[in-house]
Amino acid sequence: MKTTAFNQLHKNAGGKMVEFAGYEMPVEFSGIKDEHMTVRNGVGVFDVSHMGEFWVKGPHAADLVQYVTSNDISVLTPGQAQYSCFPNGHGGIVDDLLVYCFSPEKYLLVVNAANIEKDWNWVVSQNKFGAELENASDQISQLAIQGPKALPVLRKLTDVELTKIRYYTFVTGKFGGFDDVIISATGYTGSGGFELYFPNELADQIYQAIFEAGAEFDIKPIGLGARDTLRLEMGFCLYGNDIDDTTSPIEAGLGWITKFNGNNNFIDKALLHMQKNEGVSRKLRGFEMIDRGIPRHGYELADEAGNTIGVVTSGTQSPMLNKGIGMGYVAIAWSAIGTEVYVKVRNKLLKAKIVKIPFVSPQ
Repeated sequence: MKTTAFNQLHKNAGGKMVEFAGYEMPVEFSGIKDEHMTVRNGVGVFDVSHMGEFWVKGPHAADLVQYVTSNDISVLTPGQAQYSCFPNGHGGIVDDLLVYCFSPEKYLLVVNAANIEKDWNWVVSQNKFGAELENASDQISQLAIQGPKALPVLRKLTDVELTKIRYYTFVTGKFGGFDDVIISATGYTGSGGFELYFPNELADQIYQAIFEAGAEFDIKPIGLGARDTLRLEMGFCLYGNDIDDTTSPIEAGLGWITKFNGNNNFIDKALLHMQKNEGVSRKLRGFEMIDRGIPRHGYELADEAGNTIGVVTSGTQSPMLNKGIGMGYVAIAWSAIGTEVYVKVRNKLLKAKIVKIPFVSPQ
């Protein structure tokens, strides 16, 4: 298994380590519910160094990024980031990703850990423009400091005016005494906060500085378990669960990152435009349990008679709502908000209803 630069620090902190996307990562420290509430009410630190980072540079950088991603990068100015996906040429999704615009000739693509090799090979194979590509995944560490108290913690460590880093923007500045740290606000928790990107060799010093600065705010390390429950309360998709090579962004409710305007001639544009205009047979929807029970990935969704109408892609017991919540693909006839559906749990039909996401209002 691969490890991040923080591996020993996680073990020192009592992290329960598991294999995730080829990495040894902490799934929890003090317990998933405690860590979840720490992020919602205070401040927690996630090691997300397993994520992949690709630099795209040169005179044709924008041409390549515009072609391989579904969103429209022409609207980006330096210092802005964008959520997007790689269409796979057959209506599915290679991966979802973040696009950071440093200049019209310099972009950073941040991809999912499990898909680094797949994504890299995909981007390289589509590079008919001659853009300069660099896979920097093994050189970059990333921490996500999330929660309402992230701001006062990080303020101690930088002169950058953090309040000016709006959602989906970033700056490169001095942090913890080190130059050229990328500080962004693209959080996956819905509780505010920042992400830091820096070279691996700075990992120990930056980590220790953050925990010293956060001691008065009861800062805690947070594992992958709470990362999943936090993102699910916000209705954020997880690749491999809610989206994959067999799901289209239109089915997944990601039409907002699929832009058909102007000269944005990305892969699968015509196919996805047809889906948007003519409709699809299923939709990704959020649902809340009415009956007691916890939905899980792979459980069937059914109508009152027990006929299968869809499948659960993500599910958990929401620490904030204290009830089961989930997302899943359902046939269009059962996709309207308020529709009652059933989750098959060990041959029982447990009642649920389709609801708007996010399940919890962002802070």
